[in-house]
Amino acid sequence: MALDATELSSNATQVEQGREFYETGQFVEAVRIWQQAANTFQAQGDILNQASTLSFLSLAYQQLGQWTEATEAIANSLKLLEARNPNKDHLPVLAQAFNIQGQLQLALGQAEQALTTWEQAAAIYTQAGDKAGITGSLINQSLALQSLGRYRQAAKALTQVEETLANQPNPMKAIALSSFGNTLRVVGDLEKSRQVLQQSLDVAQQLKSRPDISAAFLGLGNTARSQQDTEAALKFYQQAESTAPSPMTRNQAKLNQLSLLVETKQLSAAKALGSQMQAEIANLPPSRTAVYAKINFAQSLTRLKQADTANTSSWTEIGQVLANAVQQAKSIQDIRAEAYALGHLGGLYEQTQQLQNAQDLTRQALLLAQSINASDISYRWQWQLGRLLKAQGKTKDAIAAYTEAVNILQSLRSDLVTINPDVQFSFREEVEPIYRQLVELLLQTEGTSQPSQDNLKLARNTIESLQLAELDNFFRTACLQGKTVQIDQVIDKDDPTAAVIYPIILADRLEVILKLPQQPLRHYKTAISQSEVERIVGELRKQLTKPYTLRETQALSKQVYDWLILPASQDLASNIKTLVFVLDGSLRNIPMAALYDGQQYLVQKYGVALTPGLQLLGPKSLERGKIKALTAGITESRQGFAALNNVTLELNQIKSVVPTTVLLNQEFTSTAFQKEMNAVSFPVVHLATHGQFSSKAEETFILTWDNRINVTQLDNLLRIRDTNRPTAIELLVLSACQTATGDKRAALGLAGVAVRAGARSTLASLWSLDDESSALLMSQFYQELTNTKETKAEALRFAQLSLLQNPRYQHPRYWAPYVLVGNWL
Repeated sequence: MALDATELSSNATQVEQGREFYETGQFVEAVRIWQQAANTFQAQGDILNQASTLSFLSLAYQQLGQWTEATEAIANSLKLLEARNPNKDHLPVLAQAFNIQGQLQLALGQAEQALTTWEQAAAIYTQAGDKAGITGSLINQSLALQSLGRYRQAAKALTQVEETLANQPNPMKAIALSSFGNTLRVVGDLEKSRQVLQQSLDVAQQLKSRPDISAAFLGLGNTARSQQDTEAALKFYQQAESTAPSPMTRNQAKLNQLSLLVETKQLSAAKALGSQMQAEIANLPPSRTAVYAKINFAQSLTRLKQADTANTSSWTEIGQVLANAVQQAKSIQDIRAEAYALGHLGGLYEQTQQLQNAQDLTRQALLLAQSINASDISYRWQWQLGRLLKAQGKTKDAIAAYTEAVNILQSLRSDLVTINPDVQFSFREEVEPIYRQLVELLLQTEGTSQPSQDNLKLARNTIESLQLAELDNFFRTACLQGKTVQIDQVIDKDDPTAAVIYPIILADRLEVILKLPQQPLRHYKTAISQSEVERIVGELRKQLTKPYTLRETQALSKQVYDWLILPASQDLASNIKTLVFVLDGSLRNIPMAALYDGQQYLVQKYGVALTPGLQLLGPKSLERGKIKALTAGITESRQGFAALNNVTLELNQIKSVVPTTVLLNQEFTSTAFQKEMNAVSFPVVHLATHGQFSSKAEETFILTWDNRINVTQLDNLLRIRDTNRPTAIELLVLSACQTATGDKRAALGLAGVAVRAGARSTLASLWSLDDESSALLMSQFYQELTNTKETKAEALRFAQLSLLQNPRYQHPRYWAPYVLVGNWL
């Protein structure tokens, strides 16, 4: 049937109207309009436009969490398209449908299918010559690859994006660069993110495109904020606000400014901006964006009131903002937004101690979130419910709610870093406390009673889950490890002379769980506040690195010994040779070998090892007769770092003990290192060069002659092996690295390197000494490895004792910084 021009125009207007509703967050209206348009196209026999509209309809259903309807809509779209003979007009619509199907698959946790679908979309866009479509599909593929843990392939896909963008026409280039830059921020490549977003801004300014200019400024502000460059972030947000053509973008820029001002304690400026925004936020027309804006605004007002009660909004006024958000979400029938708003309103009642109202609202929010399988919302309200039940003394119910929150976080894993982009998110504030508060409940006892074995096991597993979540957050991706075994299995079967110690820092006490071979878990605790633990540990760390502080160091070391070891000293006295620590928080920044009982250091009685969690790469001791090493180092001043005068001595002494390939100075480039790693399978890789461990992945690096290799790139270099070769390096040694000064969580970077390097064991230094002592210790360590049948932990212990017995090197600063992470056998 032929259509006249009026009908075509009317149908196109309907589709465009639906798009406007979608872009302003009015998804129910978008569904209504697009459904009407799809029915009209069907009646007119216009299959191509019907299929295109059905794919849009799937997008809107996805936003509403109506997964069955979303799946049906996209399936119908593809069925219509696949029944047609392909032509030039048909290809873009087919590719668009595949792109939308991929989004649905990823949202449903079907990452492998999403990847295949997006690859099909890219192939069709290539056939159609649509460069912008290719770019979008490649960015999507990188997200699926990250979700699958295939990070090198994700990086390759993003590199292709960069190459594709170079040849794109400018209008599309600004949008694509902005999307690429924001994706890079999500995966943690902040420096590159800022560069790409700046390119997007440059292109948008050339085109004088205000929407693209403000979008680039907003992205730059978010990246600068992630880099903790507050001054730049605020400036970018202000520029985004001043250039934005739409009220929504202006509001988003202002909201980001406000939350950053509150976060950085610029309270006067925050109050002024908050007052200015009151009317604007109140008058936003109903949409999901408006609901999220109100929630975001209420969060900032709440934190502002908590920081400074003078001249701030009352609890009633903040409650009105949230109640209005709830009403708007209901009016647009947006269940997801309503679940967010109701939960936050419940949180406000919790703040004002109206616990029953808070609990009722929280349960309502939870039911709504569960009805649309919105796990990223559900975990928050399970946690909130747990807090409320705990406050009412309902410990058993509270534990159940907390456990469910942790279980949901476990299932989210790879999505944890990207959830909730519209409402403020902070790992330290919104994830970590859930784990710690659950452990606190599980280990809660009265008098001299002990927690049950079930509670001890669950507490231990919960802390391991937290440490894994910390590493996920550190890398901005879900960490993958090789084939692992439970540490209990190693203790009970492979090494019955080892014990595992799990200290757990809670708000009002330090809990310790002890695992002995073939025995139930044991437990002891010290009543001490978290702040006091951190103060003493921080002071000990400071004294350990100073040369003339032996008495102060020993006194502080004894305090930590009394917390962690003294209550278990009788249990450890029988047949235990190695202590394995799963350390928590600030305790990671000090070497356990230096703990002091008043007469001896811990290393004088035990081998010491660390592990980031309860899982280890399969136990395997080095084949002593087959040890060969790739060693690399820098002696000269390079890239602003001082010369390391004793590195040549260190590498020569290793070479005298084990067969070695050496890359020194100019020979130690990232390319040469990669080539050697790929050419020969080395059980041992030893790097004697400057490096730093930080709580930020981008600031955790190893120095080569020509470059800095950050922790993600190090993972790529160390794991480049042919499929016929073993994937795990048996031992990675990082002898001149150090934890970042002033960074309380810096040792997280060390754990991150150990996990991502794929090495069975990592030997690293918590602080760096350019001293002959380093060369002596390493030489002795390798001699012990080759000449005895002792474990790696024992080899390190004997090397440390050899320095401790030398009058020149008795202070722990010389022998204590070396820690063995991972498998100690």
